[in-house]
Parts: sequence; C-alpha cells; structure tokens
Amino acid sequence: MSSDAFVPPPYPYERLDPLKDLAMSHSGGVIDLSIGSPCDPAPDFAVAALANSGAEVTYPPSIGTEVFRYGAAAWLNRLVGTNLEADDVRATIGSKELVAGMPHWLRLRRPDRDTVLYPAVSYPSYAMGATLAGCRAVPVSMTEDWSIDLDTIDPSDTDRALCLWVNSPGNPAGGLDDLGAVARWGRSHGVPVLSDECYIEFTWDGPPHSILEHGLDGVIAVHSLSKRSNLAGARAGFYAGDGELIHYISEVRKHAGFMPPGPVQSAAVAALADQAHVESQRLRYRDRLEAMRLVLARVGVEAPLPRGGFYLWAQAPDGNSWGLAERLARQAGVLVSPGEFYGPAGAQHIRVAVVQPADKIALASERLDRNGV
Repeated sequence: MSSDAFVPPPYPYERLDPLKDLAMSHSGGVIDLSIGSPCDPAPDFAVAALANSGAEVTYPPSIGTEVFRYGAAAWLNRLVGTNLEADDVRATIGSKELVAGMPHWLRLRRPDRDTVLYPAVSYPSYAMGATLAGCRAVPVSMTEDWSIDLDTIDPSDTDRALCLWVNSPGNPAGGLDDLGAVARWGRSHGVPVLSDECYIEFTWDGPPHSILEHGLDGVIAVHSLSKRSNLAGARAGFYAGDGELIHYISEVRKHAGFMPPGPVQSAAVAALADQAHVESQRLRYRDRLEAMRLVLARVGVEAPLPRGGFYLWAQAPDGNSWGLAERLARQAGVLVSPGEFYGPAGAQHIRVAVVQPADKIALASERLDRNGV
C-alpha cells in the first residue's frame, strides 16, 4: 500500500468496546445509550406492508416509486405546510449513504470546488463524506445554543464550497437552526445547502420546520424513517428540493445502482401515512429524556433538555468526557458517547441517546443506589 493511501480511521463507536465490557459486568448487562438506534417496535401495519407488498420480484426504480414519492411529499406537506409534488422527491437507502456520498457526487458536478462546510459539533458522516470524496472538511462554529453561526464562515472557504450541511434539530446537541437564514445564505453565495432533518418530528421547542418552507431553489432536505417509525433496519429515506440538483444526483445514483428495495418502499408509504405511532414515540422519548436527566443529576451532571431530538448533551463537570463515560459504565452499567465523536468542539461533553425503555433507565438508577451514589 502506498504511504499516502487513505487509511480508514477507527469507527467511533468501536472505540467504546472497553467501556462496553465494563458495563456488561453488571447483572442485567449493558444499558446502551451510545448510539441512536431505536429499540421500540415498528408499527405493525408497516411490517405487514413490508412482508406482503409483492414488490420483491422486480427491480425497483432508483428514484423511488411514484406512490412512495407522492407519499413522502404529502407527509412533509402535512407536517410543515410545503407544496411538494412527487417530482420534487427522490428515494434513498436510509439517509446515511446519501450524507456520505453527496460530496462525491457534487464534486463531479463542480470539480472546481473542493470544500464541504458542516457544523463544528455534528454527526460524523458530514466530515467523513468530505474525506471520502477527497474534499476539505471545514467545520463551522456554533452559537451558545448549538445552532450554526453563518457569520463565522471564512469567505475563502465560501468561494471553494461544494455545499453547506445543516442539521436541525441537531445531533448531538439538539439545537435548532434558522433555516430561512441558512437558505438565504446559500442562495446569496451560490452554495447548495443540504438540510438533514431526520429528527424533525422530535422538535420540542415550537413546531417542526423544514428548509423547504423557504423555497426549493438551491436547497435539499434529507429525511429518514429510521427515527420516526423505528424502521432503522429497513433503511428508508428520501431527499427533496431543488429540481436541477435532485435530478442530477438521482441520475448519478441510477448509474451506480442505488435502489431502495421495493418492499421497503411499500412499508415506508404505510408509515408515512400514519401519525399516531409517531405521537406515541414522541411521548416515549420525552419521558425518557426527563428520566435520564434525573439519573445524570445523581452523578453531578446537569443535562438540559434539548430543543429537539432524543439526545441529552451534557458537559462533564471537570471537562473529562471519557472519564465521565467510564464512571457511568462502572457505576450504572450505562454506555454513552464522549463528545469528541462529534468534533473537537464537543470534547468536554457526553451524548446520551435515550433509546432504551423506561425500565432500563430505572435500572440505571437502581444500580447507582447499590453503589451508594
């Protein structure tokens, strides 16, 4: 191998294996709050649609079936008041593959640009997608309430920017961005804005919002059913927005063979048509956020409620996030993520994903009792 060949870094969550072993030593095993992987069941009607669609026989359209694209458009129109049509939407195999692949496809379109802008504390795939495409990954500073600070972007980076990623509600810190201002910034600078909105239905501070409320020109919104419908294993999502951009991206993806499975699209149509199961899930996550805040308070950690999402983002009292993660594993059997996974600016924090049921969170408190905490 060449000395300058790309060597993939360790996958962040694999670095938690020693702490996982420590947490597993507790009777009842680890309470894994490190990854935002749902534990609650998917709606029965969506699972039935997955099993009985008959769509497994033929190749599905890469862009998504018309009924899927119509269903996705109708869902977002109901949620935030947009006026999308099926032609404004394209299907994805979940959302992570799109996030990681977007810089590569955009650079094919604009080889004169080489920079991906993204929030300084954020989902690791924004930066990794840039790296995998041979691009510069340039973090954008955040405000005290964990929204993106557009005023800090260097003009020289703007001139080289392929795109700007935003994530609202944000992972890991739960911030909400002014999406109208973000859209205006992108249009004024000729930089496509990619808005990751997979936590949109877990907005706690006010109603949910999409960047598409501010028009489609120069913007793309990315959505997923992994969180709202507990369909992370099915890999169902979509992107919508600027007609020229989504057409270009979908044509490239078609040549590469990106095709969401037909049965998955059928399940997604069923799930997007129903809101009752999402409301039930919202209540579960809100209750778990409150319960886990109390657990963290017992070890001297103040965890404010996020403005959106189902993560608690808490500063380690002494700034040692790995030390706090080890203490939680040792005393409560709880596995959490050190904030450095989401960028150097988050290194003094931990992220706690409240994806385990209430009895598991109660078990963490019982373990602290037994340890005299």
